[in-house]
Amino acid sequence: MPKNSSTRGHSRTLTRHHKIAIAGVATLGAAALAFSAVPSNAETTTSEAASPAHVAYSSEQIKDVKASVTDQLAADSLKTEAAKARAQAKAAAEAAAKKKAAAAAAAKKAAAQKKAEAARKAKAAASRSAKRAALKKAAATKTYANNLDGWIKHSLDIMKAKGIPGSYSGLYRNIMRESSGNPNAINGWDINAINGVPSKGLLQVIPPTFNAYHVSGTSWNIYDPVANITAAANYAADKYGSIDNVNSAY
Repeated sequence: MPKNSSTRGHSRTLTRHHKIAIAGVATLGAAALAFSAVPSNAETTTSEAASPAHVAYSSEQIKDVKASVTDQLAADSLKTEAAKARAQAKAAAEAAAKKKAAAAAAAKKAAAQKKAEAARKAKAAASRSAKRAALKKAAATKTYANNLDGWIKHSLDIMKAKGIPGSYSGLYRNIMRESSGNPNAINGWDINAINGVPSKGLLQVIPPTFNAYHVSGTSWNIYDPVANITAAANYAADKYGSIDNVNSAY
């Protein structure tokens, strides 16, 4: 019997079911040939046995069986192709899912790095702000020596903050001429003293002038060294442009 090695362009090994079907066809064909070979007038050895009926198998029936086997093979081929297509689609879906997961992980990592960088910058900014605040606080709580040098330096810082001109040398020179550096000095003999308003303090300021040119933030005590220097420098800036321009009684 010829072997079907090619069906619709696909090579397939016959399944057990197909082999059984083909074997059945071959057996039936052989039986048909055997019956047709027995003479019509032959006698049997047993008188009571009935003569078997003659069974005829046409070539059309065999063709039908072959066609059935061919169709089955084609169906199996289609199923195999469909299964292969599903497997490929599944693999593609899994690859896409892995790619998507990798992209999501990369995005998450980038976001975490960005957040960490922002936190680092914020921390650095806060540190700089804290340092500036500490420096500002230190400047605000600056201390000065309780002597002529400290009084002049303290006054100069206040004058600078208030926009009052004057230098260390200008203040020192006028202080030494007016009071020799004595914050409690008082003039009891000049015209101001005769008029009842004697000059007082380091820069010998009369009370009306001290009150008129007093600088906020300093003491109202005319004998206070810093208050006296700052008020006198404020008066000199108004009348002479700066305490540095004063070289005699003013």
